[in-house]
Amino acid sequence: MKLYTDFGNFQTLKVLSAVKIAGIAIEKTDVDHGAQVVPYLKKSRLPVLEVSPNKFLFSANSIVSYLFSSQQQQTLGDEEQQWLEWESVVLQPVALPYLTSALGHEKPEKDLLKSFPPLLQELDNGLRDRQYLVGEKPSAADVVLFGTVFPLLQDKLFNDILHQFPAVRTWINTIQSQKAVQEAINEVTRGTGAKAFKQSLLTQPVPSVPVSAVANVPVPISKKQTTNANNIPQFSASDVPEVEKVSAHEAEAAFTAWAADSKHFPCPLPRKHPILPVDGGRNILITSALPYVNNVPHLGNIIGCVLSADAFSRFCRLRNYNVLYICGTDEYGTATETKALEEGLTPQEICDKYNKLHTEIYQWFNIDFDYFGRTTTVQQTEIAQDIFWRLHERGFILSDSIEQLHCSHCDKFLADRYVEGTCPLCGFDDARGDQCDGCGRLINATELKNPRCKLCQKKPSPRVSQHLFLDLPQLEPQLKSHLDKVFSSGTWTTNSRTITSSWIRDGLKPRCISRDLKWGTPVPLEGYTDKVFYVWFDAPIGYLSITANYTDHWKKWWKNPEKVELYNFLGKDNVPFHSVIFPSCLLGADDNYTVVNHMVATEYLNYEDTKFSKSRGTGVFGDQAKDTGIPADIYRFYLLYVRPESQDSSFSWDDLLLKNNSELLNNLGNFINRALMFLSNNFGGVVQEMIIEDEDKQLLALINRELATYITNMDHGRLRDGIRNILTISRLGNQYMQSNKPWVHVKGSAEEKKRAGTVVSLSANVASLLSVLLIPYMPDTSATIQKQLNYPPDAIIISDTFLCRLPPGHALGKPSPLFQKIEASTIAELKTKFAGKPSPPNPATPSAKGDAKSASDPAEVSRLTQEVSNQGNRVREMKAAKADKKDIETEVAKLLELKRILALAQGDDTSSSATGVSKKKGKKK
Repeated sequence: MKLYTDFGNFQTLKVLSAVKIAGIAIEKTDVDHGAQVVPYLKKSRLPVLEVSPNKFLFSANSIVSYLFSSQQQQTLGDEEQQWLEWESVVLQPVALPYLTSALGHEKPEKDLLKSFPPLLQELDNGLRDRQYLVGEKPSAADVVLFGTVFPLLQDKLFNDILHQFPAVRTWINTIQSQKAVQEAINEVTRGTGAKAFKQSLLTQPVPSVPVSAVANVPVPISKKQTTNANNIPQFSASDVPEVEKVSAHEAEAAFTAWAADSKHFPCPLPRKHPILPVDGGRNILITSALPYVNNVPHLGNIIGCVLSADAFSRFCRLRNYNVLYICGTDEYGTATETKALEEGLTPQEICDKYNKLHTEIYQWFNIDFDYFGRTTTVQQTEIAQDIFWRLHERGFILSDSIEQLHCSHCDKFLADRYVEGTCPLCGFDDARGDQCDGCGRLINATELKNPRCKLCQKKPSPRVSQHLFLDLPQLEPQLKSHLDKVFSSGTWTTNSRTITSSWIRDGLKPRCISRDLKWGTPVPLEGYTDKVFYVWFDAPIGYLSITANYTDHWKKWWKNPEKVELYNFLGKDNVPFHSVIFPSCLLGADDNYTVVNHMVATEYLNYEDTKFSKSRGTGVFGDQAKDTGIPADIYRFYLLYVRPESQDSSFSWDDLLLKNNSELLNNLGNFINRALMFLSNNFGGVVQEMIIEDEDKQLLALINRELATYITNMDHGRLRDGIRNILTISRLGNQYMQSNKPWVHVKGSAEEKKRAGTVVSLSANVASLLSVLLIPYMPDTSATIQKQLNYPPDAIIISDTFLCRLPPGHALGKPSPLFQKIEASTIAELKTKFAGKPSPPNPATPSAKGDAKSASDPAEVSRLTQEVSNQGNRVREMKAAKADKKDIETEVAKLLELKRILALAQGDDTSSSATGVSKKKGKKK
């Protein structure tokens, strides 16, 4: 790799620090200021990293990300990426113009200094109780932010401000003391100090500065910006500076589309059940993984399949694709039998009870299935047995014996979940036959020590049983041929490709498709009629049988691969069922089945810093969400905003509060409400004649860009990015109104009042577009906006370009606020309510009540001691400032909890430490 840079380039400080920290060898070449290194760029960009011949990275942040990712052999985490984004779009647009004025021209623009305190406060918040921004050693985020802050240290005025932020000053000293960073500083400045940066700064492209940095505007940056649960700054979309203007041609094209005759505008196609494939249209069959009927789905389950599929399905309908969305409860198998045993009900009664519960939960979350069914039906038996016979006739079914645990007292083979015992790995004495809750590892029932039957507590014994297997090795060529085709033509998330490819790479093995159970689809083969089909084989066939319950013409969907595209939405744990087992069965049956074309799989959504657990009461489950007082649309928005698309993510109450109060309330809700209220109060709620000027055309073109990206993102299942497109359009609307100030123009001359009418009427049309784009995410909110707009039903469609759907003369309904602020006290209550009980202790780990020496970790004790001190200071400061009593109580509760955890780490009695009472003499400390 080759690095090209000019002398004194502060961006190069970031790159060289990363190079030296990561220990990566590169060849560095010094070039003149303004040198053109990348042949296809119109302007000079330095530094530049040539990764391989003629392949360049020319953003310092991208280079740092690449170097750290290469060294760690994995992509940067969300926390690092958010800091990098904040530096790029919030800090640098203020820092670089100021550096140019102060160090380049030696005439500091003092107005820009006003922007630094709120930014430094955000950074100070993020560094509170931390040595580094992310993790336990310098990260890409530390390197990038330090690289921008370091040249500012050469300016006296900035240093005067910096003294107010002790955490930032400590962090600067920590980073600067690193040997690698010292070497990078010396290499960039060559010992010349502030003078080193001058010429390079004067040749840098200077980004535009957020308007609140240089003008008196109603909302300063510090009030708009927030932090997430990890204290990472979360900038509102309205803070992002516009960095690229549109061409005159692009602006004119956007205006031409906007001003077209509404008679030619597309209209939504009518939907009439049963929905069947149509000739000449795009026919999309959507399935989401069938939820197990034996439990209540938590928020992670909901975003992992049904909500993601619902958002995509709603989008497809808005694009006039012919869509059928099928789902239902998976009701057969061991899990149902076990649940029935626990509750003293029959398996059928369990299925009836929980199918009703699932249905009610999904209805509350506004999951709009075309049909939600179940697998305990006649159609399931008929279709599953037919596929089995076709596989059997073609030689794809094998017979073999397996060893299982058998209970002589109950006279039955025990499925994995019917066996309990001691984990062979960690010694936990209440492990299940499929997994140990002590260490979390997967195990086999026959591996348990001291196994016992869950039904009678007697000791089972190993016994051989004959079973049926799917001959996957023989089916592998057909499967690979299909996968090669759909991998290249379809939408497959990275994890679905990776998991599937790993199964193929390791070589497919025969898979057992029968079980010694009573509750399931019966195996029809003589000699095996006392068995049922295993979930590997049976459950995905539920998609077909549920469709068959929806319509007698189900084969038009499921035996029509030339005209139907099949999308599977699921969590990554279900990928092998859907990408290997199920397709192999359908291909082997050789009956012209529709086989998966697209697979959209999520990673796991955790709860705060742990896992959802019904038994421990940890996390929000579907039947509890409606009792929190938070509307379903807010849950939908937040779950889709943090959807675990490329890596695991977490549901965080603090982050939900911030996203609601910043992105929804201050950005989206603020724009729509003020536009409609202004139109209502000043123009009688009637859309005015819109005399479109060049600035308006620029807005139309920028919105068209976001709209096109939104459509692409949604088409490819990138639902998180779709939300960001919506928020960016809202940001553009906010900037447009702020720039044009209709509240000033409306008080002026007749021409100025016309301009105000144009601005707010165009803004109302932007709101109308947002109302449609929001449907996949927040259907109730969308309906509310459309009621306020008096939006025509025949315009509820996503077209390729932004169209004028509210023409002059259109009368609005009554506008009102869309979102409510969520209070910190409410979140504190919910966090406590859903915190749950601690996880069961791992026997391999020293007990908290055991020997203090074995339980104590000096580094952990030191860290916790500092946290207790910091939290104590925070409580004292809040009391001194006479903060709200509830807020103080919340922080006191945190302090007591920290003290309790510290006592645990020290091996002390937690009850006394938590309450501040000493047992030595029965007196208060």
